[in-house]
Amino acid sequence: MEKLVNKLLIQGGFDPGQYEWLSLLIVVSSVFLLAVLVNVITRRFLIRGVWYLAEKTQTKWDDILVEKGVFDRLGHIAPAAVFYSFANSFGPLNVWVEKFALIAMVVTTVRLLDDLLDSFVDIYQTTDASRDKPIRGYSQVAKILAYLVAAIFVMSILLGKEPWSLLTGLGAMSAILLLVFKDSILGLVAAIQISSYNMVRRGDWIEMPKYGTDGEVLDVSLHTIKVQNWDKTISTIPTQAFINESFKNWRGMEESEGRRIKRSLNIDIDSIRFCDDEQLKKFSKSSVIGSYVKKKLEEVSSFNAEQGFDLKEDINGRRLTNVGTFRAYVESYLQHHSDINKNMTFLVRQLAPSEKGLPIEIYVFCRDQRWAQYEAIQADIFDHLLAVIPEFGLRVYQNPSAASFYGFANAAS
Repeated sequence: MEKLVNKLLIQGGFDPGQYEWLSLLIVVSSVFLLAVLVNVITRRFLIRGVWYLAEKTQTKWDDILVEKGVFDRLGHIAPAAVFYSFANSFGPLNVWVEKFALIAMVVTTVRLLDDLLDSFVDIYQTTDASRDKPIRGYSQVAKILAYLVAAIFVMSILLGKEPWSLLTGLGAMSAILLLVFKDSILGLVAAIQISSYNMVRRGDWIEMPKYGTDGEVLDVSLHTIKVQNWDKTISTIPTQAFINESFKNWRGMEESEGRRIKRSLNIDIDSIRFCDDEQLKKFSKSSVIGSYVKKKLEEVSSFNAEQGFDLKEDINGRRLTNVGTFRAYVESYLQHHSDINKNMTFLVRQLAPSEKGLPIEIYVFCRDQRWAQYEAIQADIFDHLLAVIPEFGLRVYQNPSAASFYGFANAAS
């Protein structure tokens, strides 16, 4: 280009001493105009054409590439390539123009790689595999390495040395690098362990009381794991904490066929007694435990007759108790409940008595794992049981309140 401009200036009648700087000015201006023209063509036609095609396709990955600005970043390389190609036309500044053009291309390339990695992570998160194997931590490590390599290339361009010669000097800087990137290295190790052992993944419900966290995992990255609590607040927990601290992951419950119901009814021990004939007659007519009572009465009567017990005294022989009959009622009631999974652990058991009465614990699994529905089913079950307890002559234990003492006082007066 410079020779062509000089030839045209000579033909125009300029002296060699006059057109030297004019020639340089024209060449530099032409290069700038060419760079602007290339930038306009690239952005106005090529990139917009890619945008148009991305909008027309039904796939999502190209839309993500457009949103992340990957194609816009490609457009920035073209002007830098023009300056690099015509660097010799800048006269005494050609060396620096070439260096800065190379640096611009290196910086643009590493930022393009940054956007590509972000796009790849977003595309990957649209797949089902992203819930099992999060990769954001790995992409962040790749970004760090890419920026380190880019920094080495920029330094080699400025110093005019081979990049490999600069790498040999990094050995002395290893201690500093380890200090600077300590958190990243520890985070990488933690992320690898979390991924390898499948400890936490996006969408998991976790509890971590130390950090006041109880909610759904939104993102797993190199340094932090982001959790949205059920009150809609956001917690960011260091990735290392999931290796060093204890936490509860509810994924096993969500992947199973039920959600556990574990709750006790404390029976007032003073209300426990043998069933009388009137109660047994009433229980025999029950659609829930009628068959159980009849079968049990036959078994008890046969046993007492074989042993020859004198049944005039309550301490002799076997008898049905109201608490045992109630426990059988609870078990039969839950067996016929459509929302209880009978294929999983099913227990209605009696725990050790305490100062708060005799606990009758229900340990079953609800089919519906959704929180609101699970709570509603659990509440319905215990609403019914609390209402039916008096039919067995039992009382639920509770600490006396001020109203209780007030009632006692009125009764005494």
